[in-house]
Amino acid sequence: MSRADTQYLGIIKNILEAGSLGDNRTGMPAYKLPHQIMQFDLEKELPILTTKFVAFKTSVKEILWIWQKQSNDVRLLQQWNCHVWDEWMREDGTIGKAYGYQLGKYHQVDTLLETLKKDPQSRRMVVDLWNVKDLPDMALYPCAFLTMWDVSDDGRLNCMLVQRSGDMGLGVPFNMAQYAALVHMIAQVSGLRVGLFTHVINNAHVYKNHVDAMKTQLARLPKAYNAPVLKLNPDVHDFYDFKPEDIVLENYEHHEKIAMEVSV
Repeated sequence: MSRADTQYLGIIKNILEAGSLGDNRTGMPAYKLPHQIMQFDLEKELPILTTKFVAFKTSVKEILWIWQKQSNDVRLLQQWNCHVWDEWMREDGTIGKAYGYQLGKYHQVDTLLETLKKDPQSRRMVVDLWNVKDLPDMALYPCAFLTMWDVSDDGRLNCMLVQRSGDMGLGVPFNMAQYAALVHMIAQVSGLRVGLFTHVINNAHVYKNHVDAMKTQLARLPKAYNAPVLKLNPDVHDFYDFKPEDIVLENYEHHEKIAMEVSV
C-alpha cells in the first residue's frame, strides 16, 4: 500500500472529523486544520496517490514551467496541453509576478544548483517565492512557496516544502508528486541520491463541495495499490535539459479519477 495514500488520507480523515468550517476568499466554505505534515523517504517510493488518478504528467509540466522555464506565461503551459493555470491567466497571458517569475528574477534555481555542487553542506539552501513587494502584482499568491534543501552525510538530498495553503482535494495531490519528482531531478544532476521529502501545510483544507468526493476516496483506502516507480532519463545531467518525456512513472496502478470543482 502506498504511503502517500495512508498519510494523505489520514489528514483528510482528521480534517473531516475535527476540522473547523469557515469562510475564505473563494466564497466556498472549507473545513480546515493547521500545521499538517507528511514525510516520505524517496528512495523507498514516490508519493503519488493510488486511491484516485493523479495526472502525473500534467503535474510534471507545471513544475518544469515554474522551476526550469521560470515562467509566468500561461501560454507556454498551454503549448504543452497543460491548462491548470487557465483560470488565473490575465489579459497579457501571464499570472503576473508569481511563481516562476520570482525564480528567474533572482536566479534562485541556478544558485541552488551551484551550491549543491560547490558547498553541499551549506545550511543556506532556501528557495523562496514569497516576495512581499511583488505580491500585489500576482494573479494568485504562491501556495507552495518555500523549499529548504539539505544534503545528508551519506549523499542524500533532502527537501522540505512549505505550503501556506493546501487545497487537499485538488492541489495537494499534485504538489506531493511534482515536488518529489523535482527532488529526483535535482539529485540526479547534482550527483546525489534522493532522501527525505517533507511536506508542511500551514492551512490544510477540504472545501465543502469536495466532502463527498473525499469520503469516496477514503473508502478506497483498504484497496490502495503499491506506489509506482519513477524513472528519469539517465542521460540528462543538466537540469535545464529535462523534458516531460524524460520523467516517467512505471507500474502506476490507481483507482478511477474523482471529479472536483476548482475554487478560484
